[in-house]
Amino acid sequence: MKRLLAVTLGILTAIGGFVDIGDLVASSLVGARFGFSLVWVLLVGVVGICVYAEMAGRVAAVAGRPTFDLVRERLGPRAALANLVGSLLVTGLTLAAELAGVALAIELISSVAHLLWVPLVGLAVWLVIWRTRFETMERVFGLAGLALVVFVVAVFRLDPSWGSILERVTHPEVPGGEGLPTYFYYAIALFASAMTPYEVFFFSSGGIEEKWKRKDLITARINVFLGFPLGGLLALSIMTAAALLLHPEGIAVDHLSQVVLPVGYALGKIGLGLALIGVFAATFGAALETALSSGYTVAQYFGWTWGKTAAPRTASRFHAVVIVALVAGMMLVLTGVDPVMVTEYSLVFAAVALPLTYLPILVVANDPEYMGEARNGRFANLMGGLYLVVVLVAAVAAIPLMIATKAGL
Repeated sequence: MKRLLAVTLGILTAIGGFVDIGDLVASSLVGARFGFSLVWVLLVGVVGICVYAEMAGRVAAVAGRPTFDLVRERLGPRAALANLVGSLLVTGLTLAAELAGVALAIELISSVAHLLWVPLVGLAVWLVIWRTRFETMERVFGLAGLALVVFVVAVFRLDPSWGSILERVTHPEVPGGEGLPTYFYYAIALFASAMTPYEVFFFSSGGIEEKWKRKDLITARINVFLGFPLGGLLALSIMTAAALLLHPEGIAVDHLSQVVLPVGYALGKIGLGLALIGVFAATFGAALETALSSGYTVAQYFGWTWGKTAAPRTASRFHAVVIVALVAGMMLVLTGVDPVMVTEYSLVFAAVALPLTYLPILVVANDPEYMGEARNGRFANLMGGLYLVVVLVAAVAAIPLMIATKAGL
C-alpha cells in the first residue's frame, strides 16, 4: 500500500506534464485539425519522457542529486545560467497558463469571468504549497486528476471503428489544406509537451523531497512506467475524442470549453461535470508543479536550501522565488493574454531547451563514481542517445517552423 500511494508522484507529474491547460487544448486542437495523423508523435514523446525520467529518478535515488544540480555541475555555471534563464521563461509562461486554466475551469462551472478568479487561484496555489505536506499534495491532486479518465469512457461511447482508427494511426497523412511546415510545427509542440523540462525538474526534486534511497528504485520506476504512460493515455483520449467528433465537422478548438465538448456530447451533464473536475485538478496540479519547479531550479543553481520538507525559515529564498513566480504569473494572466497561446509558445521554447536539460542526465546516469552498479546499461544508453538526437533536431527546427508557419496559423 505504501508503494501504491508513492506512485501518485508519477501520476501528479504525468498529469501536470501531459494534461495541463496547454496540452488539453493542444491535444484537442491537433485531433480536431489533423485527425489521427499526429498520434505517433505523442507515443514517441511518452517513451522519451519515460527513458529520461527513469534516469533522473534513478540518479535522485542513488546519488541524491536533483536534475538542475546536475545541469550546473556538468555544463558549468555560464551554460547552466543560460539554461536556468530559458527554463524559468518556459516554466513561468506555463505557470501563468496553468493559473488561467484553473480559473477557466471555475468559469465554466460558475459563469463568472475567469480573470476575477485568477488572484484567488494564485493564493490557493501558494497556500497549498506553504501549508500542505508534499505527500498529501501529490496524492490529492494526482488522484483527483484521474477524473479525466472520463475522456477514455467518452471515446468508447462515441463507438468508433477501431480498424479505421488503426489504419489512420499507422498510415499518417497530412490532411488536405495543411502544409508540411504546419504539420511538423504541431508535431514538435506535441513532442515538447511530453518532454517539457519542468517534468524532470519536479520529478527528481520530488524524489529528493520524499527521501528516495537506493532501496526506493522500484518505487521510482513504478512512478515512471505507470504514471507517465497514464498521462499519455489521457492526452491520447482527448486527442481521439476530438478527432472523432470535431474533425469530421471541421470544428476548430481554441478554448477550454471546446475541449470538453466531446465528453458532454457522449456522456451528458454527469460526464461533463467529471471532466471539469479533472480539468480543475490537472491544471491546479500543474500549477503546483511549475511553481515549485521555479523554486527548485533557482535554488539548486545557487546552492540554496530548498524544498517543502525544509523548514520555511531555512528555505526562505526558495519560497520567495515560488511567490515571485506566482505573482508574475498572475500579473501576466491579468493582462488578458490568451492562456492557450501562452502555453503553445512555451512548448516551442521548451523544445529549444530540451538538449541542455537531458544531456547532463544522460552523462551522470553513466558516471560510475555517482551511480556505481546502478549506472546505465546498454539499452538505456541506446534509448538515451537516440532521444538526444531527436531532441536536438526538435530544438534546431522549433523556432524556424514557428516563424515560417506564424505559430501554426
